[in-house]
This record gives sequence, structure tokens and C-alpha cells, in this order.
Amino acid sequence: MSEAKQCTIYLDEHIHKALKLKAVGSNRSISDVVNEAVRNLLAEDHQNLMAFDAEEYQPVVSYEELLNDLKQEGKI
Repeated sequence: MSEAKQCTIYLDEHIHKALKLKAVGSNRSISDVVNEAVRNLLAEDHQNLMAFDAEEYQPVVSYEELLNDLKQEGKI
């Protein structure tokens, strides 16, 4: 694991209480619980970005162009 950096965050009192209970219940520190949660969140964001990048981009069509196309095709 890389060197830990200290930071100050302010948590809602209910979230802090839940974190303390989770940490005690899992025999870990609050820092470990928070690090795991942030790591998972960042990994999820990364997966979403990779999935987005892998998709073929659809051309951007204005609302007016879409309406005109639908009219020409007899769909509206």
C-alpha cells in the first residue's frame, strides 16, 4: 500500500456513528472502512467511464432535425 496521507473531512453525525459501528463490527479502523468505500466508488466510476468509451458514439441530432426526420419518414 502507498504512503497514507492525512486529510480532514466533515461527516454528518449519523454517518460518523454508522462508520464507527461498522469499523468496530469488522475489527477495522474508520480510515480502513472509508478508504475501502472510496476505492470502490472510484473503481465503479472507472468501469463506467471505460464502458462509455467502448460504446460507439451516436451522432448528436438537434430536436428540430429529429422532428423533421420523423415527419419525412411518416412517423409523426
